[in-house]
Amino acid sequence: MKSVKLQQVERAVLELYPSLYRLAYSYVKNPDDAMDIVQESAYKAILRAEEVKKQETIKSWLCRIVVNTSLDTLRKKRRETTGLENMPDAGKEDAYEDADLLRALEGLDERERTVVTLRYFEDMKLSEIVSVTGENLSTVKSILYRSLKKLRVKLAEGESV
Repeated sequence: MKSVKLQQVERAVLELYPSLYRLAYSYVKNPDDAMDIVQESAYKAILRAEEVKKQETIKSWLCRIVVNTSLDTLRKKRRETTGLENMPDAGKEDAYEDADLLRALEGLDERERTVVTLRYFEDMKLSEIVSVTGENLSTVKSILYRSLKKLRVKLAEGESV
């Protein structure tokens, strides 16, 4: 017999799968890696389902697992590809139609990109972002404000070129 928390986590993973995939993809920019990250994150979540305190926090808890797993994957890939960073990528498709915005997002650091992605691509409330990132509300607001200002500058520079 499955516990209630386990059932809730399993249901949330299935309902949020597209959103979790987009979140992972925003970090790794590779469909196969993003799928692996979501699967690994789902596995971790199911194993740790009993850690969930409230049903309302499952979405932000899952997003936090995906973000952490994505960052772990990126760190692992950096170690594996030391010296090969400048190799051209095999043709890959952008998930976002606005290539300028995607390039500008890549110019943000990990914390900034996470906050912007969660807020505008995953349509999360600031309180949910606080849960995912582990930052306090004022820090999340500051990161979001600073990130949007950087994005405006980068996008404005692109228009004048």
